[in-house]
Amino acid sequence: MELSNKSEYALLALLELASRYSSGESLQIRQMATLQDIPNRYLEQLLATLRRRGLIKSIRGAKGGYVLARDPQKITLLEAWSCIEGVEAVVTPKKQYPGTLENQVIHEIWQEARQAANSVLEHYTLHDLCERRSKKRHKELMYYI
Repeated sequence: MELSNKSEYALLALLELASRYSSGESLQIRQMATLQDIPNRYLEQLLATLRRRGLIKSIRGAKGGYVLARDPQKITLLEAWSCIEGVEAVVTPKKQYPGTLENQVIHEIWQEARQAANSVLEHYTLHDLCERRSKKRHKELMYYI
């Protein structure tokens, strides 16, 4: 399982929105693009997908932009990732694999690995990402004599 640029950019945008959720502040595309160094056009497409899937909402007007549709503690990384990569990326039901016994064994192990990765992503939320970022920023600011 690999993190695509598409998923990484989407998670970066969601991280920015999650960090502003409690204040209710919306972010415009160009602000997110600048903060996370994401191409504007690409970000527009990703945000449209996230909006259609119900993770974010758009706000119209001069002070409009995007906000999370739900509390960041209730949006798992698995949900965010599956919105971008597609539902079939999340869980493939156990099935009989055609081919040799060796092919079947390889596919079974790959299925186990995918389920383990999904379990980790399901455990973490956007709120967890915000907390980790804050802790790392705080560590970077600390210095020792």
